[in-house]
Amino acid sequence: MTLIAIIGAGPAGLAAAQSALEHDAEVVLIDLNDRPGGQYQRELPEAYHSTHPEAVQHEWKNFSRRRDAVLGHQNCRWMANTVVYLVERRAGAAPTLHLITGEIDGHDRTRTAVHPDAVVIATGAHDRVVPFPGWTLPGVYTAGAAQTLARTERVALGRRAVVSGTGPFLLPVATSLSQVSTEVTAVLEANRPATLARGWMARPWELLAQSGKTGDLVHYAGHLARHRIPLRTGRAVIAALGDDRVEAAVVARLDSNWSPIAGTETTVEVDTICVGHGFTPALEIARAAGCEFETTSAGVFVRTDEHQETSAPHVFAAGEITGIGGAQAAAVEGQIAGLAAAGVATAITPALGRKRRAARQFVQRLATAHPLRDGWHQWLRSDTVVCRCESTTLGDLCAQHSAGNSLRATKLNTRAGLGPCQGRFCGDNVAGICASRPADNDLTDVMGLAGAHRQNRPMAQPVRLGEIAAAENGGHR
Repeated sequence: MTLIAIIGAGPAGLAAAQSALEHDAEVVLIDLNDRPGGQYQRELPEAYHSTHPEAVQHEWKNFSRRRDAVLGHQNCRWMANTVVYLVERRAGAAPTLHLITGEIDGHDRTRTAVHPDAVVIATGAHDRVVPFPGWTLPGVYTAGAAQTLARTERVALGRRAVVSGTGPFLLPVATSLSQVSTEVTAVLEANRPATLARGWMARPWELLAQSGKTGDLVHYAGHLARHRIPLRTGRAVIAALGDDRVEAAVVARLDSNWSPIAGTETTVEVDTICVGHGFTPALEIARAAGCEFETTSAGVFVRTDEHQETSAPHVFAAGEITGIGGAQAAAVEGQIAGLAAAGVATAITPALGRKRRAARQFVQRLATAHPLRDGWHQWLRSDTVVCRCESTTLGDLCAQHSAGNSLRATKLNTRAGLGPCQGRFCGDNVAGICASRPADNDLTDVMGLAGAHRQNRPMAQPVRLGEIAAAENGGHR
C-alpha cells in the first residue's frame, strides 16, 4: 500500500487526502493546528459548544463531509499540532519527514519520523503586510488574524475599524468584523479602478467557470451595502496614529503606483486597523525538499506540471504555494495531487484538467487585478520599523545598504530578516526596499532575502535543541 504524507490540512491537503484514500493509499495527514480546515475553514473552539457552526462558516456542508470522510477513514493517520521541522532528502525517493508533535509552546512535545512513498506539500500562505508608520501599534492586525478572531473566536477587536490593502479577501474580513458588532468605517482597496478592470473585465467568459466566486461577491457586496460600509478604491491607510495603541488612521488617495497623492490625506478616528496586501506562499518545506520555483507577476511559487508534480522526486504541491487562487482552486489542485501521488494519474479526468486550467486562469486574473506596487516605499519614514523581530528601521537599513555593503553585510549589520521569523514576514519587504536602493550591481544578492531565493536552512521550523537530542518515538537519539 502506497504511503503518502500530506503536509497541510487546508482545502488542498484535505482534497488530496480524500482522493488518495479513495484509491487505496495510506495517508499521514500533518497539520500544525488542532483541527483540519486551514485558514479558510477554521472551526469554532470546542469549548463554545456551538449547535450551528455552519452559521459562521463558508461552504460548511462540503467541508464537513470531506473532513469526516478523511479523518474517519481507516487508512488515515491524523497528526494534529505537528510541524515538519526537517526534510531529509533521499536520492530518487520521497524525502523523510522529521516531525514534532505537541503544543507550540509546550515542553512535552514528541519527535517522530515518517518515510513516505510520496509527499504532497499543501502548506498554504500567510498574510503579506507592507509596513507603514505606526503599524507596530496595538490595534493593527493582519486581515487573516482579524478574520480568525472575529469569525472563529467571535471576538470583537475594537469598536471602530478600517480595513485596508488589496484583494477580494478584504470583503469577507469586513463582513466578519461587522458580524461581531465592530463598526467598519470603510474598506480601502489600494488599486485604482483601471487596474481592477484590467484583471476582472478581460476575457469575461473565463469567469463562467468560477460561478461560485460570483455568488461570494454578491453575498459580501450585499452585506456591505446593508451595513453601509463603503468600498473605496485607490486609497489606503498610510499611517497609524496613537501613543499606546491605535487612535486614528491616516488615509490617502494613491496613484497607480501606490504613491500618496499630496494633499489628499485625511485622519479617521478608529481603534482598529486591519491590513492585508495579498498573501505570501509558505515555501519553507518546498524549499527544503528541493523543489524548483518560478517567478510570476504575483510572486514566487512552486513549479509543478499538470499532475501537480514538482521537480523533486515523488514530491507534489498544491494550493497557494503554486499560485494564490483561493480555496476552490486549491481543492482542485489537491484532488489532482492526491491522485497522482497515489499512482493513479489515469484517474485524472479531462473535466478535472479543465477545472485546473480554469483555476490557473483565476490565479493570473487575481494577480493582474490586485498587484502590489512599489509606491508603498513612500509611506515610510526613517524611523519606521521594517523588521519587527529585530526592530530594524528604514533608516538603519538605508544607512547600511547605501554605505556600499552587500545585502549579506546589510543583513548582518542590521539583523533584518535574521530574527525568529527568519525573514518569512519581512523578507520580501526588506528585499524590495534594498532593490530600489542598490548599493552594488549584484541584484541576485538583493533577492537572497526574498521568495524562493532565500537560503535553504537545515531546519524548516524553529525547534528546541533538547527536542532534537531527544529520542524519536520508536527510534533512536
